[in-house]
Order: sequence, then structure tokens, then C-alpha cells
Amino acid sequence: MTEHEHVRVAVIGSGFGGLGAAVRLRREGVTDFVVLERASSVGGTWRDNSYPGCACDVPSHLYSFSFAPNPEWPRAFSGQRHIRAYLEHVADVFHLRRHIRFDSEVKLMTWDAEQLRWEIETSAGRLTADLVVSATGPLSDPRIPDIPGLDSFPGTVFHSARWDHDHDLTGERVAMVGTGASAIQIVPAIQPRAGRLTLFQRTPPWVLPRVDRAISGAERALHRALPFTARLRRGLLWGIRELQVQAFTKHPDELTLVEQLAKRNMGRAIKDPALRARLTPDYRIGCKRILLSSDYYPALAKPNVDVVASGLAEVRGSTLVAADGTETEADTIVFGTGFHVTDMPIADRVVGADGRTLAEAWKGGMEALRGASAAGFPNWMTMIGPNTGLGNSSMILMIESQLNYLADFVRQLDVLGGRAALDARPEAVRDWNHRVQERMKRTVWNTGGCTSWYLDANGRNSTIWPGTTSEFRRATRRVDLAEYEVLRARKKVAA
Repeated sequence: MTEHEHVRVAVIGSGFGGLGAAVRLRREGVTDFVVLERASSVGGTWRDNSYPGCACDVPSHLYSFSFAPNPEWPRAFSGQRHIRAYLEHVADVFHLRRHIRFDSEVKLMTWDAEQLRWEIETSAGRLTADLVVSATGPLSDPRIPDIPGLDSFPGTVFHSARWDHDHDLTGERVAMVGTGASAIQIVPAIQPRAGRLTLFQRTPPWVLPRVDRAISGAERALHRALPFTARLRRGLLWGIRELQVQAFTKHPDELTLVEQLAKRNMGRAIKDPALRARLTPDYRIGCKRILLSSDYYPALAKPNVDVVASGLAEVRGSTLVAADGTETEADTIVFGTGFHVTDMPIADRVVGADGRTLAEAWKGGMEALRGASAAGFPNWMTMIGPNTGLGNSSMILMIESQLNYLADFVRQLDVLGGRAALDARPEAVRDWNHRVQERMKRTVWNTGGCTSWYLDANGRNSTIWPGTTSEFRRATRRVDLAEYEVLRARKKVAA
């Protein structure tokens, strides 16, 4: 990029959110935009997470854009390489590559109140933009806990999202730290190769069977020939999940039956009563993310696997010490400890109208009007922002709703004309978030008796949307100008 390049819109990131924004901008007739990507290829979290066994826990036909159906999904639940290939396909089909600037990590974004535009510093140069769409995603920056002695560990250490494919685990003593969505896929994938596999489990997850299967050639041919059959399939998958929402948001006690199914799933593979007790959660199912796997429990029952019912507390050379005092020798440590979700690093790089960073503005917890706009940060929108996450359905549905909001945001700026900007009113942000948090009080995520990554450092759920995807779509159908302050560039006075 040139030193003084200016674009109408700068999109940050080229995962589902960033590519979706790019497609929608083109459909709105906006071609003066760039997609700034810190890596050398598209894909976001589906590029970065390439660990053994990596796959999606949302059905393939629901985990794709409605405007870019894929009749060729090979399985009911697709693996990482197929999802990444799908995103590459979207970039090609919608001619997005001409807009993408690879190896362009955003270092700083500063609002220029005089010019009503964003000044953006990247690793590849500087540019300015009228509007910024931040689509970095909450699952983009790995989180490794601060473990005393970790720096002195003589073996190999890496996070699941930065898998070291050059490192051979065959015959090694491997420690898997964490029991989240990545860990339950990694454990079955590496167990047959590891000499000894020790799982450090701070909190056991609820795990339901993953009813996966290959999608037959006849099914794929039907979807190619009659596209409405794929839409019907998607609609059915969506509808089932919409019906489930009330149990999560209003009637958590109805989830008892689901807990029984999860316990039955465990009991089929785990015959040792002591191990079964260690693996049984003491909180309501759904409070933490419900995981899907049909091979996790069988892997834990293998003779070369140990389950330590405690988190990793200290490292002494090659000896790993759990919080309960259990000691384990290891050659490799794999962290499946999640991401910076409620403290996204990009927030430290966004400086708003009053000179504060977004991280400073969100010190008491993330808040954004309709999950998109933060007060004091004009013409700045975030994809998959505060309280837009889901506990039981596809995030692509939420992203598409936010794309509708983005499209109307651009239209409103066009209608206003001239050099204008929209800044979310603080009272509108407060009102929106008050309503969200009031609804959150009775949900399983707040009442289920667990501590999850949905909660921020203040114990506030700033991650999950406490309703259906239909409700969110209605709430983000259009921009209400009454919720924004309209800013105009100051006219220069002649000397």
C-alpha cells in the first residue's frame, strides 16, 4: 500500500466475518475498500487451527454463508481443511483477492476528529479509511496461562492454535492442558501415537455424541441439481436449534434430560467408577460450551492415558505439578487453554475520539450497541462483537445479521452525504446492554453454576446472545439514527 492511500472502508481480518463484510460491501456497490490480513492467506481461525482432529461442531450446511451454499460438503460435520477450502473458494468466487492486503497486521488505529476518518498503521505501511470494520474474531489470539517455571521446561511447548507439525509426538510423554473444544478433538487424534498422554482437567466438560457421517455422492448430486434441497436442509438444521434456545435462556431445568444423555455417552466408554466420577461435571449442562465427540471418552479409557482432575500449577524442569499436587513427567506440553475473548488484543490498538483505547473504554466490560458500535469510536464496527456469541447454533447466522447492519450503516452515511460519521450514543449503548444483561440473568450461562470463558474478569457475561438468531436478525435489520450522534467535518474558515 502507498504511504497516503485512502479508502472508504478498511476491513480487519479475512475469516468468516471479514470475507462476509467484503462480499456485502461489493453487493452494496462499495468497491473502494481493503481487507487487512496479518497472515499470508485467508481463513482466520480455520487457517490458524490445524491441530490433529480439528473439525467444526456445527453441521456443515449451517456453518456456511446463505449466499454461498456449498453442495459439496463431504461430511455432516466438516473438518478444518474443508472449511478453510470453502473460505478460499468464497474469496475466489466473489473476486475478493484484489481487495486483500496480506501480511498487513494492524498496529494502531487512531480516530482523526478533524478529518472524520481513521488513521491506520500496519506492518506494511499506513492508510486512512472513512469506516473500519473490525473482524478479527474472538478466537484469534491464543491464551497460555502464566505457569511458574514454564520458561524452564526443557521440552516442546505450543498452543493448539499454533500446532507444531514438525514435532513428532510418537512415543513421547505428552501433557494436554485443558478440556475445551480443541482438547477433546486432539486427545483422540494423538492418543494412539503418544507413549503416555496426561490430561490436565481443571473442569470436566459435558460431552454429547457427535453424530457425524459422510454425505453420500447421491446427496451431493441432489443438492447440486436442486439447490432448494440444500436450503431445506439448512432451514431444518436452523429450526431445530431455534427451538432449543428457550431451554438455555429461560428454562435451564429442562436440560436435565440432556445431562442424562451425556452421562449415558460417558458410561458406554468409561467403566471405571473412579474415572467416571472425575469426568462428571458438577454444573448444569450448557453453562459451559457443550462439546460433541464420540471418541473422546474411549480415548480416555485407553491404558496409556491418565486424567489428572486438576489444573497445571507449576513446572519444575520436565516435571509438571498439578494444583492437587499430582506430579507428571512430560516431553511435550500442548495448551488447549482457549483465547483472549473478553480481552481481545485488537482493543489495545484502537484509539477513539477522546484519546482512549477501546481496551480502556471496555475496562469494566465489553459493550457495543447491537453488538457492533462502541460509544466514542465513530464509524467503527465490530463483527462478532460483545454479546453476539451463541451456545447452540451457527455463528455464521449472527455474522450475516451483522452484515445487514453494516450494509444499512453504509447506506445511512450515503444519505447523510458529505463528510459525516456516526458515533453510538453512550445512553443507547447502556440501554441496549442493560436489556441484554437483564435477559442474561435467567440463562443457563449465568445460573448454571460454572465459570466459563463466556464471563469476563468482572464475572459479567459479555460474550453470549441471550436469545434466538431470529431475534438478533430483527434487532440488526437497520440502523436507528436516533441511537447515534451524527458528526460533521468542521468547515475551514478562510483567513
